[in-house]
Amino acid sequence: MSITQNWSLFLDNWFMTVTMIFGSFVAGASSEGGGAIAYPAMTLLFNIGPDVARNFSFAIQSFGMSFAAIWIFLSKIKIEKNYLLIAGVGGAIGIIFGSYFIVPLITPSYAKMMFVSFWLSFGMALWVVNFVQKRDSKEQLPVLTTYQKVELLLIGVLGGMFSSVFGNGIDICTFAFVVLKYGLSEKIATPTSVILMASNAILGTFLNVFVLDTMQAEAINYLLVCLPVVIFGAPLGAFVINQIGRKSIATILITIIVVQFITALIIIRPSFMNLIFSLGIFLLGVAVFFLLTKIKPPQETNQSTF
Repeated sequence: MSITQNWSLFLDNWFMTVTMIFGSFVAGASSEGGGAIAYPAMTLLFNIGPDVARNFSFAIQSFGMSFAAIWIFLSKIKIEKNYLLIAGVGGAIGIIFGSYFIVPLITPSYAKMMFVSFWLSFGMALWVVNFVQKRDSKEQLPVLTTYQKVELLLIGVLGGMFSSVFGNGIDICTFAFVVLKYGLSEKIATPTSVILMASNAILGTFLNVFVLDTMQAEAINYLLVCLPVVIFGAPLGAFVINQIGRKSIATILITIIVVQFITALIIIRPSFMNLIFSLGIFLLGVAVFFLLTKIKPPQETNQSTF
């Protein structure tokens, strides 16, 4: 910033620095990336275009969540490697497919309502996981059948497609799925999802900068004023969540999800067709987080030991 004499960017863009103080902490402390805070704040509160918000989310998470991932590795915090690998491959497929075939079809108002509607379904899943379910948590996934591997791969693909539109999503999809279906401990699933989103964000940034050439100067300016915050905030979040219980953070996140959905309805004033579209997205999220987790896989004579 000193060499390029860009400190003046803070004069016009300081609000994003303040936003990402909280956003970066959430990124490291939970299954939600920093884009989960940045995207609704930018599109709903600051009236910034969804495409700029998405590209900024990718770029800032490439740094912040990568620093959090480094902290996780250096601290030897336990992760689930099979979950990371299978969902990661699916996420890569989904984000590439979504960038080429889904993003061009989504208009700004639909993108905003799509985000808050999908997040509302996740908020419901988060509430069930933390305050309703009485279950025994597990430290790792069971030996997965071929069917279960394909299922987790497809959940990763879906999450990657959501990431291509919002700048985050694969962490939310896969976290809720493995916790609800397999009872994977949040202490394991959360740091794994942080690393997963970091890899997805790096791929998304690479696509938008070097392949699609869609990274806006505005998004870069927001990135520059937020970097000094996120490289410390995300690792701090990863540290704090490893020291405290999950329910207090879950309560804050659920409250944010509900508030941002209500805020979107007030600000956007969606059309009837947009509301129908939003309902469809919400039901899709419910299906992913609840219905699919109840489906029993077909029995295999010889299970793989992937």
